[in-house]
Amino acid sequence: MTAQDADRVAGEPQAPAAQVVIDANLVYCPAPIPEDQRVILGHGSGGQLSNVLMRDVLAPALAVAAPGGVLNDAAVITVGGSRLAFTTDSFVVSPIRFPGGDIGELAVNGTLNDLAMMGAQPVALSLAYVIEEGLTLEELRAVTASAAIAAAKAGAQIVTGDTKVVGRGNADRLFVNTAGIGLVPAGVHPSADRAAPGDVVILSGPIGLHGVAIMSVREGLEFEVEIQSDTQALNGLVAAIVAVEPDVHVLRDPTRGGLSSALNEIAAASRVGMVLEEGALPIPGPVRAACEFLGLDPLHVANEGKLVAIVPAASAGRVLDAMRATREGAEAVAIGTVVADHPGMVTVRTIVGSERIVDMLVGEQLPRIC
Repeated sequence: MTAQDADRVAGEPQAPAAQVVIDANLVYCPAPIPEDQRVILGHGSGGQLSNVLMRDVLAPALAVAAPGGVLNDAAVITVGGSRLAFTTDSFVVSPIRFPGGDIGELAVNGTLNDLAMMGAQPVALSLAYVIEEGLTLEELRAVTASAAIAAAKAGAQIVTGDTKVVGRGNADRLFVNTAGIGLVPAGVHPSADRAAPGDVVILSGPIGLHGVAIMSVREGLEFEVEIQSDTQALNGLVAAIVAVEPDVHVLRDPTRGGLSSALNEIAAASRVGMVLEEGALPIPGPVRAACEFLGLDPLHVANEGKLVAIVPAASAGRVLDAMRATREGAEAVAIGTVVADHPGMVTVRTIVGSERIVDMLVGEQLPRIC
């Protein structure tokens, strides 16, 4: 570059990285280029970017040490003749206390539920903290008490743990890591790749409560009715399901990415399609109103106390009755069917008879949700 060129560049306004170009008839706006060199918040969404992170970065790096296969909520291994489910999870929810729960209760319930989605009943959990300097001891005591109560309620023991403290500004008050093991009954083999055409898709209750509860506190929003998180352990509900149908094909809790991500993952793993009925989807009025106000899709909003069960059509009635007899599944409802058409795709039949695609969340609708 010559000195004259440098002077010209320095003296002229530079074009922005993305421009909107308008002519008499059209508006052009370049699509954003996905970030492929650094982690962004969207990689934690539980949606498409999370899948990309696992597929393109983590799985190849772990290939030497990690077995292949379907990615479920927990791994099932055989030890001494017993089938054990094993899982680990980390929780970074902000704020750490929210309507209906706190990070301690959420961490325990989330780990118990990952075990339960493999049909397991919990045996033991670990509980580890990364604590930011300045967190009050009273808050730490309260969160730990919540975790203990949640574990005892579900019949699990917290048997080990760890604490680390980092300086101010190096965390966000408190991060929690958990791991859990549980026993899987004989003959129970739920997996994301076992959905089959003709199966019935059952949802255990209303969706969207956890995500909207977190957002209401974080953004200072007030609704006519307080919306509380649905965080709860689901191992009792799963026990009721497998008691009447040991051959439940799939169990999945629709947490990050909501119901849409959970069902799309199952459809892809099983190479099947799904058709949901819009009129059957249990979306509470306050959640629907909040999502309309905020421009969100309720099917993308996180849940922390609901599950999807995909079961053979012949046993769907018995499973629904068993679920509705429990507190956690009292509002269970069949929401759709598994089909052979459009494998890997989930659609919803609207109340006016049309059909639309229910896609997986691309980026991050609401970060730090769990």
